[in-house]
Amino acid sequence: QVQLVESGGGSVHPGGSLRLSCAASGNIFSFYTMGWYRQAPGNQRELVATITAGSSTKYADSVKGRFTISIDNAKNTMYLEMNSLKPEDTAVYYCEINILGRIYWGQGTQVTVSS
Repeated sequence: QVQLVESGGGSVHPGGSLRLSCAASGNIFSFYTMGWYRQAPGNQRELVATITAGSSTKYADSVKGRFTISIDNAKNTMYLEMNSLKPEDTAVYYCEINILGRIYWGQGTQVTVSS
């Protein structure tokens, strides 16, 4: 059984930074991709960034140059470094893993950016 637990969310002012973590447990050795998604109230869940087992990354245009996705394989943990945060980044952030075509989600962590 695969479990994903996010942490690191919180409230920051515009221009601030946060680092989200996603700790994975279970049989994750055959994963294809891991990613971060977010969902703001009234909006659909949207892709933020993904990373493959080969460490190739992809970002939404809205976060390019501000967010960085990474994985620490020794710790089975994925990170999302978020800089220059904007109010429109406010959302619940979810981590996701694709293992042999099966998708698993974390419970989400709230990020709020406001002055």
